This record gives sequence, C-alpha cells and structure tokens, in this order.
Amino acid sequence: MDITGVVAIISVFGIIPLIVFLVHRHKERQALIEKGMDINLLIGDKKCSTLESLKYGVLLIGLAIGILIGNILDAYTSLNEEVSYFSMIFLFGGLALLVFYGLVKRQEEK
Repeated sequence: MDITGVVAIISVFGIIPLIVFLVHRHKERQALIEKGMDINLLIGDKKCSTLESLKYGVLLIGLAIGILIGNILDAYTSLNEEVSYFSMIFLFGGLALLVFYGLVKRQEEK
C-alpha cells in the first residue's frame, strides 16, 4: 500500500491551517503586549492543560493499540488490509476517548 499521496494531501491540508492559527495567535499576543495586558489570560487553566495532555496520551495509546490489532487481523484473517487497519484504529481511538471520559468523571466525583 503506497501512502505517499495520502500523507502529502494530509500534510498540505494540515500545514495551512496550522500556519494560519500560529500567525493569528502571534498577532493576538502582540496586541495584548502592546496594550499592556497580562498574557496569562491566553495561557488558560493549569487543570485544563493537564486534562488535555491526559486526553491526547490516552488517545495515542488507543491508536497504537488499534494499529497493532489491525496488523494482527491483516496477518491472520482474510480481511482487507485497509479494513483491518482503519476499523481497529477508529475502534480503539473511540474506546480510548471513552476511557478518558470515565477517568474525568471519576476524578470529578472525588
């Protein structure tokens, strides 16, 4: 499976919004500094940052497990390569987000 084209398309459509976001954020921060306002208003809450890191960590672990299980399904079953990989990536990515939701709910109850 040649994924060069897919990676190229994702890169182009991923880099352009990233550049626009970074330029806009820089202009916004420069305007706050010029007005003498506190830049900590943009940084946000420390708790939110910790939860965001946890969410992305759990999601990436789920995606990695999905890739591994997809590889096992591809090697030992008659499923197509694309079907086995994509279905497992989405399945375990979704399960990872559900695990994150459960962790956050349990933490809020304490």
